[in-house]
Amino acid sequence: MSLRLEMLQVARLAPSLLGVEASQLVDRFIRSQQNSDGGFCDRDGKSDLYYTSFAVDALTALQVELPVDDLRSYLMSFGEGESLDFVHLCCLSRIWSAIEKNGAVIDAVLNHLERKFRTSQDGGYNQTPGATFGSCYGSFLAYGAYSDQGRMPPEASRIIDESLTALASNSGAWSNDRNLPVPNLPATAAAVSLYRNFRAPIPAATANWILGLAHDQGGFKAFPDAPLPDLLSTAVGLHALDGLQVSFQSCVEPFLDFVDSLWTAAGGFHGTWNDEDLDLEYTYYGLLALGHLSM
Repeated sequence: MSLRLEMLQVARLAPSLLGVEASQLVDRFIRSQQNSDGGFCDRDGKSDLYYTSFAVDALTALQVELPVDDLRSYLMSFGEGESLDFVHLCCLSRIWSAIEKNGAVIDAVLNHLERKFRTSQDGGYNQTPGATFGSCYGSFLAYGAYSDQGRMPPEASRIIDESLTALASNSGAWSNDRNLPVPNLPATAAAVSLYRNFRAPIPAATANWILGLAHDQGGFKAFPDAPLPDLLSTAVGLHALDGLQVSFQSCVEPFLDFVDSLWTAAGGFHGTWNDEDLDLEYTYYGLLALGHLSM
């Protein structure tokens, strides 16, 4: 199963907690973020592939109809993605995979990933073209693009054996890249998903490291010294624990309160208590977190 579908299986459970009325508000908020060119907007109101990918996945999680014709028109404006950066290139492939199997574009995207973003020394992937070493985030996104097609990257074992192994810490957590060796939850959750999909052994300490990031008012912090929890870390942390088959039942009630505190009647989610804006990325992560907390 692809990384995307693995998350969507859980996010589809969110409406059972939201209820019909709140689910309709979320649906309405997401659709309100679509521009006339068919793309969904970023925080500045401009259409963006990154935010469009989260809109598509959030609507899919709600099990409502996608605006396929508008999305297709938007995606076609990017051709085969030759001018896109790494993240937006992966998003182009992700959205095509969600609405139809546009084989020519997806093959071109995968070729771009290998040619421009595959790292020379450890076989991972990095957002920076020509980088020497891979990052957790880069390898997670690139592997996701392949797995959406039921495919594996060439020399796939190097991602774990060389790239991610070098980013692991003795605590059971992972840093995102070698330039900033600070273990954090998003990188660790990405690594856990990749290790599971490669059926590679995961350190016994990983689950306790994640659980140790729980804030006393609910939610996970991104790293031990972070002052506040955030919705992204909470969603991916829960997803990692579920993948590790580790119970988080003692966290459910405070975590539900935390997620609820970030939702508004406008239908979207804030990223943190200090975040004044709503956006599509955090709305998707809100659904993913609720899906896990409903289980």
